[in-house]
Amino acid sequence: MGVLEMFGMQDKVVIVTGASSGLGVAFAQAFAEAGADLALGARRVDRLTQTAGLVESAGRKVVTHATDVADPEQCQALVDAAMSAFGRVDVLINNAGVGTAVPATHETPEQFRSVIDVNLEGVYWMAQACGRVMKPGSAIVNISSILGITTAGLPQAAYAASKAGVIGLTRDLAQQWGTRKGIRVNSLAPGFFESEMTDQYPPAYIDSQRPRMLLGRTGDPRELAATAIWLASPAAGYVTGQTLAVDGGHFMNL
Repeated sequence: MGVLEMFGMQDKVVIVTGASSGLGVAFAQAFAEAGADLALGARRVDRLTQTAGLVESAGRKVVTHATDVADPEQCQALVDAAMSAFGRVDVLINNAGVGTAVPATHETPEQFRSVIDVNLEGVYWMAQACGRVMKPGSAIVNISSILGITTAGLPQAAYAASKAGVIGLTRDLAQQWGTRKGIRVNSLAPGFFESEMTDQYPPAYIDSQRPRMLLGRTGDPRELAATAIWLASPAAGYVTGQTLAVDGGHFMNL
């Protein structure tokens, strides 16, 4: 295999959660362009159809399934749909997530748990379901956040805790499944990329964070997707248990 071929995903089967909007759409489209077939999961099934159209436009096969990752049975059903359609799962992009910005003295138990249920437990249930069927050489890329490593001026206790938990979960699954199953598990910690989540930030908040970005700009979702392709591809075949910040230098400039 030549060097450039090591970055390809030709004929791989990739599951992307949270594929109805934002970064999930970027992941799905990029993996299709790299040659993969896709199984897409999200709660908003109507919008999944639009993402599926992008995959098909790239000449690849796609299956969609209504999936709330907070429900282990729905996670298993998405994996079952991928196995039924394609016969295997090579890569999981564990992207589904939600966010809140509630002061810690006002956040209700229900608000806190709803974030943990999706962002941390959902990542685990999807990884668990995929880990049961993945073959050696498969890869899981969990989407954490730079807010799992540092802070950025908003009251985001639930979100930060969930994303820090994903980093710990990534390390443990890499340890459990590396030798025994031959599955690599890594995570990405994105900085600020345009998405539905960043659209909910207070006016001028992103601008207030630019001085901390060494590159002086927010990220293009395709830059994050390209990094995920690298982590999932044979080019990163000796990388596991790692969390890679893709943040324009935000974390370094504290």
